[in-house]
Amino acid sequence: MNSILQLKGSFEKHSGNSGGGQRNLPVGRYVETKHILGLIDELRTLQLYWSEHTLIKGALVSVYYTSVVAKSNRIKALLCKGSSDPNDSIRGAKFAGEAPHIQHVFTYYVGLDAIAETIARLAIISEIIERDYNGKICYAHIAALNKGQKQYKHHTRLAKTNFINAVVDAYYVQKFSIDFADLSEDGEAIITLYKTDVKTEDIFRTIGIDYLNAKQIDENTVLLRPDEIALLKENAPYLIAMKVRDMREIPVEDSVASDPRIVQIPTPKNEPIIGVIDTPFSENVYFKEWVIYESMLGEGIELETHDYTHGTEVTSIIVDGPTINPALDDGCGRFRVKHFGVAKKGRFSSYSILRSIRKAVSQNRDIKVWNLSLGSVLPIKPNFISPEAAELDKIQSEFDVIFVIAGTNGDSAQKRIPIGAPADSLNSLVVNSVTLEGTPASYHRVGPVLSFFHKPDISYYGGDIGQPIHVCTPAGEGFVKGTSFSAPWIARKMAYLICTLGFSREVAKALIIDAAAGWNRKDDVSCSIGYGVVPRRIEDIVKTPDDEIRFVMTGTTDAYETYTYKIPVPIYSDKQPFYARATLCYFPKCMRDQGVDYTSTEMDIHFGRVKEKDGKATIASINSNSQGDEGGSHLYEPEARQLYRKWDNVKLISEELKDRAVPRKVYGAGMWGLSIKTKERLKEKNGRGLLFGVVITLKEMNGENRIDDFIKLCMMRGWIVNRVDIENQIDVYNRAEEEIEF
Repeated sequence: MNSILQLKGSFEKHSGNSGGGQRNLPVGRYVETKHILGLIDELRTLQLYWSEHTLIKGALVSVYYTSVVAKSNRIKALLCKGSSDPNDSIRGAKFAGEAPHIQHVFTYYVGLDAIAETIARLAIISEIIERDYNGKICYAHIAALNKGQKQYKHHTRLAKTNFINAVVDAYYVQKFSIDFADLSEDGEAIITLYKTDVKTEDIFRTIGIDYLNAKQIDENTVLLRPDEIALLKENAPYLIAMKVRDMREIPVEDSVASDPRIVQIPTPKNEPIIGVIDTPFSENVYFKEWVIYESMLGEGIELETHDYTHGTEVTSIIVDGPTINPALDDGCGRFRVKHFGVAKKGRFSSYSILRSIRKAVSQNRDIKVWNLSLGSVLPIKPNFISPEAAELDKIQSEFDVIFVIAGTNGDSAQKRIPIGAPADSLNSLVVNSVTLEGTPASYHRVGPVLSFFHKPDISYYGGDIGQPIHVCTPAGEGFVKGTSFSAPWIARKMAYLICTLGFSREVAKALIIDAAAGWNRKDDVSCSIGYGVVPRRIEDIVKTPDDEIRFVMTGTTDAYETYTYKIPVPIYSDKQPFYARATLCYFPKCMRDQGVDYTSTEMDIHFGRVKEKDGKATIASINSNSQGDEGGSHLYEPEARQLYRKWDNVKLISEELKDRAVPRKVYGAGMWGLSIKTKERLKEKNGRGLLFGVVITLKEMNGENRIDDFIKLCMMRGWIVNRVDIENQIDVYNRAEEEIEF
């Protein structure tokens, strides 16, 4: 087998953005005066409502767009004052309608003067359309204005750019409205308010809620009692952006204990440490020396024997899984664990767990991989991320760590239901369970998240009927099934890749997903297995068959485009006989208050042969992606999301293996290129300096081993090439961890 390669070298940077050009309506579409007048009527209704409800200083306006819109098609000349950018006023986003007619709904927070100015602006354009275009303006009319072929006569009333922008805005806006949250659920709930100019503390004081004693998660997210929720609903229902029940119930996982077995385990040395967030750990087990336990439950909480079972079982797999499950030996060895007990068996408080997780991670910065096998029986919401998942995404962005999360369990006798929190965390690696035959486990739950993101990411063996996983319980050997016991196996592999082999978390995540997908990815509309089932042996992740060349590259997005045109793919008989696959992973900052527009940064990957077009070098991407290319095809937002996973933080592009292989034509010197184009949702440059990891696989069509030729060609082009040899890397790790006495 061939070792995986690391290519190190410099990427080129390009700060220019291709931009969207002059705005216009879609070809063949139009805007009529009657639609403009309808929008004016809706805004006047909102104007009256907000003049009477003065708890906040401005107005919350929900804009229903006609479809899922790109950032370039959001309103630019409406709901703004002067030349201000309406994007700065967005306070939330969700989807409405049902497939295939799904539409974006954005909530804006604006002043009443902005509404008045919008009404006046729409009145002017309705007059112009009625008088100059017989009540109906279309693509050709605006194109003529943009090209100067038709004179615009109304500069004194409204600038031409503002006129065109307002017309295009009106085309994409279906209606203006106010949204009120449905608070039908009983019990305590975590409530998130829209961000306005008025502090949450002042709002609560006005309506009679004790803010000082409220359990605050962040500035606008608070845990409230039923009576407090009733007060909020009565006085300011328009302020509620999101709500979820606080008390979560851990899905019950079958566990059968048998008589204790005498198991021998050596004394730990300098093995990597994995963090575990779970129920308490019992120190009455054979591997207790390998675990540092810390309770975060607080004083005065009484624990029973069964409260220790789940956490102990999970940690037993991480420490010594291959010993008690020889058939699942992954070749990763043993791991030490720092175990944090944060919940009793059964129900737990989301509020308390969020605080405990942040404290555990912030105080243990040396731990890079964290296992979280707790989850909710409640399904995730379709239009916003759970508070638990949002906090995990925030922690991963801040502390350079990765969480491996169980995909949560359902009832095998019932219809498949969506996964539960926190398995909707986008930056985390979410794991579902499969049988030994590779089919979804009987208890599996499904994605997607926010109607778009693929979750779970991957699957692994977590036991099923007649195929239990062996674990160590406080009472002895146990037999279990559940996603709680598939996640620890992946946490072991992630820790091996990051801690032992030295890969970044971005590359490690990409390697796991790429290995699971292979050439026959499973990420279909069922969203049950993810990209596929991860191979059992670590060698199958960091080594490839002799006819494959796999290499990894890392970089940072310091400009709009980060690229290289210097990847030398071998040439034989004037052809390049290779199939290609590439997997990109990155950890964007996420914004829960933006609803379905949750990820703040988009990285668009282009990988393929470099060819010359109109005197410029371009990449003929293996998935025909021309987004952002000069002269490239224009795609509407739904198509870009479906075809190229726009805004997803995991992208896998792959060619299909065919029975009849046709070697590629060589362009120029035979170079291939990799380009990462970065876009931002908002003005903040959250994506600048963001790390990314790419795993690229080339498969020789005729079964030949070309890796030595590839290495030589790369070195000729200035790349530093490192073969990832497991034995050497283990030796390097052990030497680095040795304690030196002076």
